[in-house]
Amino acid sequence: MRCVIIAFFLTYVGFAQSNIEVVQYSAEFVKDNEISLKAFRQYDTKTLYMSKSSSVFAKHKVEFIPSVILFYNGEEVYRIEAGISLKLPENTIEQINNKIETIIESKF
Repeated sequence: MRCVIIAFFLTYVGFAQSNIEVVQYSAEFVKDNEISLKAFRQYDTKTLYMSKSSSVFAKHKVEFIPSVILFYNGEEVYRIEAGISLKLPENTIEQINNKIETIIESKF
């Protein structure tokens, strides 16, 4: 019985994670200020550049670069922007991880 419960739990958590996407919006001239998305490799991740994906920037109303947007089920749930400094906060990865944990916990 324990095996069944554990298997169900792992399947459910995996399903919740598969609907999470972390997208970093940036430009070539601020590459040094980007964060590494390796901490989120179990989710869908991508880095988009203004010169190549300007329509996506407009669609999501990205005004500051770099910016990181967390999506769940295709909907924006959290955004971190660099602002005028062109630097993301030092605790950006921690903030995103906290929001992801909240999303996964809300499924139970």
